[in-house]
Amino acid sequence: MNVNQSAPPVPPFGQPQPVYAGYHQSSYGGQPGSTAAPTPYGAYNGPVPGYQQTPPPGVSRAPASSGPPPASTAQGPCGQTAYGQFGQGDVQNGPSSGVQMQRLPGSQPFASAPLAPVVSQPAVLQPYGPPPTSAQVTAQLAGMQISGAVAPAPPASGLGYGPPTSLASASGSFPNSGLYGSYPQGQAPPLGQGHPGAQPPQRSVPPQASSFTSPASGGPRMPSMTGPLLPGQSFGGPPVSQPNHVSSPPPQALPPGTQMTGPPGPPPPMHSSQQPGYQLQQNGTFGPARGPQSNYGSPYPGAATFGSQPGPPQPLPPKRLDPDAIPSPIQVIEDDRNNRGSEPFVTGVRGQVPPLVTTNFVVKDQGNASPRYIRCTSYNIPCTSDMAKQAQVPLAAVIKPLARLPPEEASPYVVDHGESGPLRCNRCKAYMCPFMQFVEGGRRFQCCFCSCINDVPPQYFQHLDHTGKRVDAYDRPELSLGSYEFLATVDYCKNNKFPIPPAFIFMIDVSYNAVRSGLVRLLCEELKSLLDFLPREGGAEESAIRVGFVTYNKVLHFYNVKSSLAQPQMMVVSDVGDMFVPLLDGFLVNVSESRAVITSLLDQIPEMFADTRETETVFAPVIQAGMEALKAAECAGKLFVFHTSLPIAEAPGKLKNRDDRKLINTDKEKTLFQPQSGAYQTLAKECVAQGCCVDLFLFPNQYVDVATLSVVPQLTGGSVYKYACFQVENDQERFLSDLRRDVQKVVGFDAVMRVRTSTGIRAVDFFGAFYMSNTTDVELAGLDGDKTVTVEFKHDDRLNEENGALLQCALLYTSCAGQRRLRIHNLALNCCTQLADLYRNCETDTLINYMAKFAYRGVLSSPVKTVRDTLITQCAQILACYRKNCASPSSAGQLILPECMKLLPVYLNCVLKSEVLQPGAEVTTDDRAYVRQLVTSMDVAETNVFFYPRLLPLTKSPIENTTEPPAVRASEERLSNGDIYLLENGLNLFLWVGASVQQGVVQSLFGVPSFSQITSGLSVLPVLDNLLSKKVRGLIDSLRAQRSRYMKLIVVKQEDKLEMLFKHFLVEDKSLSGGASYVDFLCHMHKEIRQLLS
Repeated sequence: MNVNQSAPPVPPFGQPQPVYAGYHQSSYGGQPGSTAAPTPYGAYNGPVPGYQQTPPPGVSRAPASSGPPPASTAQGPCGQTAYGQFGQGDVQNGPSSGVQMQRLPGSQPFASAPLAPVVSQPAVLQPYGPPPTSAQVTAQLAGMQISGAVAPAPPASGLGYGPPTSLASASGSFPNSGLYGSYPQGQAPPLGQGHPGAQPPQRSVPPQASSFTSPASGGPRMPSMTGPLLPGQSFGGPPVSQPNHVSSPPPQALPPGTQMTGPPGPPPPMHSSQQPGYQLQQNGTFGPARGPQSNYGSPYPGAATFGSQPGPPQPLPPKRLDPDAIPSPIQVIEDDRNNRGSEPFVTGVRGQVPPLVTTNFVVKDQGNASPRYIRCTSYNIPCTSDMAKQAQVPLAAVIKPLARLPPEEASPYVVDHGESGPLRCNRCKAYMCPFMQFVEGGRRFQCCFCSCINDVPPQYFQHLDHTGKRVDAYDRPELSLGSYEFLATVDYCKNNKFPIPPAFIFMIDVSYNAVRSGLVRLLCEELKSLLDFLPREGGAEESAIRVGFVTYNKVLHFYNVKSSLAQPQMMVVSDVGDMFVPLLDGFLVNVSESRAVITSLLDQIPEMFADTRETETVFAPVIQAGMEALKAAECAGKLFVFHTSLPIAEAPGKLKNRDDRKLINTDKEKTLFQPQSGAYQTLAKECVAQGCCVDLFLFPNQYVDVATLSVVPQLTGGSVYKYACFQVENDQERFLSDLRRDVQKVVGFDAVMRVRTSTGIRAVDFFGAFYMSNTTDVELAGLDGDKTVTVEFKHDDRLNEENGALLQCALLYTSCAGQRRLRIHNLALNCCTQLADLYRNCETDTLINYMAKFAYRGVLSSPVKTVRDTLITQCAQILACYRKNCASPSSAGQLILPECMKLLPVYLNCVLKSEVLQPGAEVTTDDRAYVRQLVTSMDVAETNVFFYPRLLPLTKSPIENTTEPPAVRASEERLSNGDIYLLENGLNLFLWVGASVQQGVVQSLFGVPSFSQITSGLSVLPVLDNLLSKKVRGLIDSLRAQRSRYMKLIVVKQEDKLEMLFKHFLVEDKSLSGGASYVDFLCHMHKEIRQLLS
């Protein structure tokens, strides 16, 4: 588009944008853009610019500044430039609304006159949006009038508009990513959410939408919202149109100067003493308006604005978009807790959306599986594939078949049908469930999945009541509950033999690194007591699981610990190329019978290898040996492998160091996530066939190729734990806690899972830690209560609104006691012919869980940039379809989000900024591979906190109050330097201490008199006998108890070098690796949506 042609109205903005090399932005860098044709609107939330071409009398001109920022930008870790390289000013604490931005008014070329100093003024919300019937947000600022009525002034602790500084905002365009176009720094479509101090907004149609208005477009006018004119202020002419560059996937990048703006609307009325403007809009509430958050420091004054061109006089600054006005995850979570936390969630009704994963609630099973077992991306699915394609909302379920339940909920009932086994449909093999329809007086039943009519066996027959229900329906779990278990008959067992109880084999690396770090001694000490806590069935006195021990470096050492021996015997296998198990009898033993011999062995191992000089290790032969031992014993089981280094010794599965950071952001980056050789996949396949699950504990000091070593744990349903640069004094608590939990947790062995669906949809794709030899059966050598399998569904026929859609997940597994069982979960969903019904019943947390897993699998086969672009496009399509088909007509300048998807942009931005998709300089290849495989089997609650961490202020609530404090948003602006905060994401736990914290607090918590004496990087808080110390330590313990892995504490002091690591988790801010701030990403999503709509 030609910059000289008349453009739709865009607010001028004086903050220069960081742009990509090779792009010239017109009106920047000394290329004056032509004056745009007069346009009817003033700047976003500012006055209508004046026609005067000269500064008001007495206003001095600011010197022009241009060119790159000064070289003295802050250095981050690994020599990274902190923030400054992104064209930002100082990052400040305190409310963002204090950020004042320079604006260029009037019909002036950008380079025509120097900037005038900024004048501080009360901001005025200006009318802009739908006709007067729409809800209006109450004005919050002193001196503001709406149609003559004066709004109350906000409390003093509310949004201050700061000193007259011109501060570059802490969020600009997206550098380095090549994905995003520039928006006015920190300005985004204003959202219709009540600001702190605002009145709760009223609802207007459509009820399920959240809308906000873009500064970059026109629209219908509203009754004016006015305030007194300031001295020296005049109103006047058209703003200069400003180009927005959008750099999408490379081939179709738009040329400089392309405008993304809405159609111009009618001009607002002009008043002699008042100024019109844009009004924030509200289509659907964001919950109760939140009160002001006190104690946030004010912005640092005087930050430079780099690269500004001289401009015309500047009487008034526009205000930056208030982050409190865009959807807040904290507010959504809080509202859901308040609205849905008190009542039990009863599963009797089809297609109910459950409370959020962040809400504590009790489930009452009345025919559908609890959301603890299955969560769906939408509980109302489109009737046709065309409709599903149009909406682009993935239809997926995140299934956690063995999820642990809270104590107040009963575990699934076990049903024993004797030798006849569970009743199934003859055609599709679905299991009996509450949705099956009994006919002909109860003598036959119609399958709800495939409609086949089946005979009811005589021993299962029961009469029907007047409603057609069996009279014993409520006595049988399979006819009245969503989740239950069947005892499996011998037909469901391998080789038609009932299984024997599984075994655990502990395989310990005794190379130089493992011994020197103290790992071997620590582990042997712990195992002596841990073996008393092996998992057991309900009432059993002791565990049926047998144990065995192997140590290894370049060769393997097997131990005979038969109870009749006085001392353990060691047998060495040095031919690692042809692995065999040198003994059968005495290798796998019962703990209580061989207790003395096992204790003796665990005492001797650290002494035997104390003087070892062997640094090389093998890896594949170790797993091979464990698998062969289980095969010889004819049982399933689990290997616990403790490993320290890259296996470079001559043996099968030998690896080389292939770590190469130069591949990042190239097409070959995907090779970093792929295994080095196919040998491990073949080995994993053999392990799955044997029911041999592998849990891997890694203790690397350097690159160990996690991508390759984690293949076997990943494909066998196991877990990987990683403790980089392990030191006993720092990491012992984390390692031992993880080990205890891993050994004690209930596991299903030798499992097969199948998901059946009613006619119309079918399972087409699966994500998680498992192996698949065909397209339907998910094979898991082991499955524990933390692992999920994510299943995607597609249409293969038309669905019926009346019948809905059904899912049945059946898991066949061997329990810890060696019992073969079937666990069944059923779920009924609604079907819709209206897109609005789909969008009203989505669950964003589950959607993000699916999208993250989809993207993390995508990096194995596609360049990371392609994966990121795909995610952004899909999100834009989902929201654009809603805007086009479900939202009431309104200005293109409004971003309208579905009520239950209003957090999709903020959460998706967190996924895009994650280590796998956008690594910082300090993130290692191993870290990325580790996180990638970890997220693959996370449940919805874990991905929720992993991508959007919880930030808890500790000193805001009274010390006596021991409940968990309410969280604040994950942004630096929310940190006050007089407070202390805890941040957790399920893997990491930080305690951030502000520099101005009261001395008494420092003394109570750390036992030292001043902030300067706190040890940075401290990982344990001292046990002190005072209320604050007990409260904080209690809170840390309760957070750890909620997570599946132990979170090691790191104390971070404000302005300390560790703070860079902490800031990485403040996900609403721009990240050092080039990730966008939430505000910027919202702008970008809006632009993408408008592009799709136009």
